[in-house]
Amino acid sequence: MAEVTIYTRPFCGFCSRAMSLLGTKGAQVNEIEAGFDPKRRDEMMARSGRTTFPQIFIGDHHIGGCDDLVELDRRGELDGLLSA
Repeated sequence: MAEVTIYTRPFCGFCSRAMSLLGTKGAQVNEIEAGFDPKRRDEMMARSGRTTFPQIFIGDHHIGGCDDLVELDRRGELDGLLSA
């Protein structure tokens, strides 16, 4: 299974939804809480080019946020990325 990294912040509904979806897929997730950590937030922005939470990576591939993850799943493409 591919390595999944997700940058989150506390009390973020989109973060929770993404974590839940990844959990149903059995993905091992490296969660990086960056909401109150400026160094981690800067790292997230440098990697993704975005400022919103969550930001999700499968391997080195930037997926985007929660809506992007859900759309990948809706199109049937998420399982293939996770199994790579």
